[in-house]
Amino acid sequence: MSDNATLIRKEEDGTISFGDHTLKEKSKYSDFEFNGDLYKVKTFYEMTKLEKNEKFVYESVPGTTVTNFFMTDKSVAFFVTGVDDVQITLELEESKEYEIFVDNMNVGKMKTNLSGKLNLSVEMGCNQKVAVKAVKCA
Repeated sequence: MSDNATLIRKEEDGTISFGDHTLKEKSKYSDFEFNGDLYKVKTFYEMTKLEKNEKFVYESVPGTTVTNFFMTDKSVAFFVTGVDDVQITLELEESKEYEIFVDNMNVGKMKTNLSGKLNLSVEMGCNQKVAVKAVKCA
């Protein structure tokens, strides 16, 4: 079992980090307060999920370790680490187009569905740290 600081924590730059893709058993931590919101994380090697105020924010399959996660109404940015290619689902504004960047390279535009979900795949090597950013188009 992992300690809570490993599962979710506030960083000095005002972002949060969460998840642990190395855990063999499911671990979770609820009621983590950050900027007036309550976060819940569930994580292990198969899946990592983040909720904010009981609403979906992030999910990856397989599990990931996410650092420096920062979200505004116009963008979301973070670093993701895992052992293999990963499928990430983000909850953003519904039916909007976002420009996607992976390791600072523009990989194109994607549109969220009616519920605001955006699905993207990130190719990575074993424990490689990859920067991901989604910016809402004007």
